[in-house]
Amino acid sequence: MQGIARAEELGCQCIQIFVSTPRAWPSYAKLIPLNKPAKPAESKNCEDNLPDEDCSLFVQKLKEAKLEAPIAHSTYLINLGSSDAAQWQKSLDALVVEWRRSDQLQLNGLVMHPGSFTNATPEAGLENIVRGVKAAVKLVKPKFAKLLLENTAGQGSCLGWNAEQLGYLLKEIGSSHVAVCWDTCHALASGYDFRTKSGLKSMLDELDQHGVLEKIEAIHINDSVKDCGSRVDRHEHIGLGCIGEEGFKLFLKSKPFKGLPMYLETEKGVDDEGVDWDLKNLQTLRSYAE
Repeated sequence: MQGIARAEELGCQCIQIFVSTPRAWPSYAKLIPLNKPAKPAESKNCEDNLPDEDCSLFVQKLKEAKLEAPIAHSTYLINLGSSDAAQWQKSLDALVVEWRRSDQLQLNGLVMHPGSFTNATPEAGLENIVRGVKAAVKLVKPKFAKLLLENTAGQGSCLGWNAEQLGYLLKEIGSSHVAVCWDTCHALASGYDFRTKSGLKSMLDELDQHGVLEKIEAIHINDSVKDCGSRVDRHEHIGLGCIGEEGFKLFLKSKPFKGLPMYLETEKGVDDEGVDWDLKNLQTLRSYAE
């Protein structure tokens, strides 16, 4: 519930949470509890991962806080692009745990980085992701939460960094339970220079061409430490990075994006004057959107 209280404090309209520790493998016994301790390790019943009363209370608190479009972000360890059978299976198991948790909490979606092909080929990695997501859809049978594939910066062997790859995944998976989360930092770093009107139009045209634009349901709104085409994933505070004021103004006012829920993923803490960075970033974004 701390995330909801924090969002209320900042005057947020939407919220992104983690349903498990982001840098550890999740299990039903180790999901982040709401009010009560997690189920004991010996409990392996998928339906026992969260008591019904906790689910109802969480949903109630969200409504009371008037927080719309709540989503979660998956653990960073998931890699469905892996050609290593053990790694792929562990990733699938983790996705199922977190997706079920998200669905139980009636979240709108669970954001996941598609994966990386490591020592295989991009084509093999993409095929592995398709196979994994299809399997997860059958196992989870979601009622509320969609799986939101996030565009990446293309660092290393990370997949999903361009519209063509995301479009391929969406088409091959072919599920209404799968959509896209678009990250502004990742977009710039991967090579989409949307800081000018012509650059923004070019990005939108490419997204539309590959069937991605209509599937974007959430935005990760972050500035970028590194410049366009760097393929380096480094988030920066709003307006202080390479996207800058004019880039964000164009993005925020563009018709396809301006009505979508947007989530900050910038560094926490306070600036040199003691001002909360989350509050400062939100104020900056709202001023750009006017």
